[in-house]
This record gives sequence, C-alpha cells and structure tokens, in this order.
Amino acid sequence: MAKPADSKATGTRGAATATKGTRSAADTEKIRSALAARRDELRAEYDHTLTEITELQRDRLTDSAGDDQADTGTKTFEREQEITLANSILERITQVERALERLDEGSYGWCERCGNPIPVERLAAFPSATLCVSCKQLEERR
Repeated sequence: MAKPADSKATGTRGAATATKGTRSAADTEKIRSALAARRDELRAEYDHTLTEITELQRDRLTDSAGDDQADTGTKTFEREQEITLANSILERITQVERALERLDEGSYGWCERCGNPIPVERLAAFPSATLCVSCKQLEERR
C-alpha cells in the first residue's frame, strides 16, 4: 500500500518545491530559455541533416550507373549512418521537449525513478536529465 502513496508524493513533490521557492521564477525562466534555445538549435540541425540526406540521395541516384557491389555497399552504409545521425538528433529533441514539459509540471530536477533531486552539476552538464546519477548508473548496468 505504501507504493501508491509514494508515487503520489513523488508526483506532487515538484509542485510543492516550486511553491516553497527552491527555484526562483527567474531561475526557471533561465532554464526554460536555455532548453528552448537548445531545442531550436537541434531542430535546425535536424532540418539541415534531412536536407543533406535528400541531396546526397538524389546525387547517388544519378551517379549510380556502373557501380559495382562494393560501391553499392558503401553507399548503403553511408546512407544508414546519415539516417542514424538524424535519428539521434531527433531523440535529443525529444529529450529537451520532455525536459520543458517537466519544467512546466514542476517536476524538473527530480529523478523520475526514485524522486530524489538530480544534482545541479548533472543538470548543468545534461539539462534534459530525468534520472539522478545513481538511477542512471543502475539503468546502464542492465
């Protein structure tokens, strides 16, 4: 029975700390603007990457006459690498958007798993972190 109460307490903890004033409105706005700027940078990078992929794909289609199997394999490998890069950028955009949502909910800076505060140093290095260091280490061991 303690489990539901704990999850309820964790869900309201962020709102409670916001009203206690542990993070000022100015600090919250700084965080929000930094996250929004990062999201915008990543979106621009993603759009640029998609444009490059499209152009390279178009060039490959016109230059593929006479390719042997090695050339075809190389082009396929390069295309997969480019798509992987684009997907990685898209994942980082999603992480930043989730951090913005958590900021709006009042749960930003609190571990999603254990409910403990995420160290400021971790948030400074990785602003979209959702797990404290201990929980992240446990996740990576799996």
